[in-house]
Amino acid sequence: MTATHAFWLAGRQATGQDSFDVTSPWDGRLVGKVSVPTDAQVEEAVAAAYAVRDEFAATPAHVRAAALDHVSRRLVERTEEIAQLISAENGKPIKWARGEVGRAVSVFRFAAEEARRFNGGDAQRLDTDAGGQGRLALTRRFPKGVVLGIAPFNFPLNLCAHKVAPAIAAGAPIILKPAPATPLSGLIIGDLLAETDLPAGSWSILPVPNEAMPALVQDERLPVISFTGSEKVGYAIMDSVPRKHCTLELGGNGAAVVLADYASDEDLDWAANRIATFSNYQGGQSCISVQRVIADASVYDRLLPRIVAAVEALVTGDPSDAGTDVGPLVSEDAAKRVESWVDEAVGAGAKLLAGGKRDGASYAPTVLTEVPADATIACEEVFGPVLTVQKVQGESEAFAAVNDSKYGLQAGVFTHDLQAAFRAHRALEVGGVVVGDVPSYRADQMPYGGVKQSGVGREGVRYAMDDYTYERVLVLTGLAL
Repeated sequence: MTATHAFWLAGRQATGQDSFDVTSPWDGRLVGKVSVPTDAQVEEAVAAAYAVRDEFAATPAHVRAAALDHVSRRLVERTEEIAQLISAENGKPIKWARGEVGRAVSVFRFAAEEARRFNGGDAQRLDTDAGGQGRLALTRRFPKGVVLGIAPFNFPLNLCAHKVAPAIAAGAPIILKPAPATPLSGLIIGDLLAETDLPAGSWSILPVPNEAMPALVQDERLPVISFTGSEKVGYAIMDSVPRKHCTLELGGNGAAVVLADYASDEDLDWAANRIATFSNYQGGQSCISVQRVIADASVYDRLLPRIVAAVEALVTGDPSDAGTDVGPLVSEDAAKRVESWVDEAVGAGAKLLAGGKRDGASYAPTVLTEVPADATIACEEVFGPVLTVQKVQGESEAFAAVNDSKYGLQAGVFTHDLQAAFRAHRALEVGGVVVGDVPSYRADQMPYGGVKQSGVGREGVRYAMDDYTYERVLVLTGLAL
């Protein structure tokens, strides 16, 4: 018998009346059972977080930093156990799962460092005009209130960490809702937070079903919402609560541009291998995976066969095998959707150069060319192991192709030309430009987020802390400045 996992209510373990199964997308086996909070328990968590908000905001920085450091250290100690759990519930190949744990270790460590230096305050002389004689303004940041963090399935530990760690660092209570498909990794964070001295009520981890979320989203005691997920759901949340602060990290269709100067055999081998790897890692289920390759005509014919060969060399199969590069998608329905989009594109005239086959929840790494501009796979986020390649004439046409999208999360530009790199930074309508690599690079301390339909606000520990707080000015009068 598989034990039922408790959830975390105001810092303590609790169980509800119902539970649900978490199964492996690879082989369908039962990974765990998770207890579901009752409506009364959800209310208790919200009330506790709201009641403790002033106390938590006043908690000494060293207390919050020590708790965050503790979680970081304990993640290191439990890396293999947690990686195995991520791989089991998510289908992520074990090598990528281990990397995800390592990133979460860094997120909590960064948050501990920021907790110690955040909110130091800026001083501004106000006697620049006569009316400000003897006056000094001190600016500090204070939490806006309780944060509602809503995490997705694709990075079930690290994207929970990106909600929880900045909130604790800033002194904001948080209620975390992990994704229903992958709640176990998020609940692990509760195991580690429970070992700290944070105030009761300052955090809860509630695996509530999606249909229960509108009531939480509307609750006035939760003034900050941090959501990572689909464009449709994210904007529906923001539209429903226009007076709340919403940070939305939504979708993308990441483009990798290969410019004409990136032309040596070594250059093209590097680009092809990076593109192949990061169009398919996590099963393509990353907001910044490579979905589009935009190659200058002068290198296209040499680059394309390299990409196809690198994609076909990827090892697919059992995610628990250390040699596996590409595992299943999160569900068979997700794989069927990817299959239908590829079939639609091929039916409209696209050429299939690799992949294009589904086996249950697994979809073979796929390369398409000559995809019609109005095909779904060209316009929407595929969130699967599918790559399209197109030929363009010159830098201007390449940058225009990147911008010809409703999304704008990140882009990669393969070039050695520093001036071209700065032109890309100016021209590309995205939240981040990565030069000499794919768009899939993210350092967890850097500002991360998009423009257009890719969301609003920024993650990255310090930047999330800014989103969770506001500036309050203190004016001192009668000073001898």
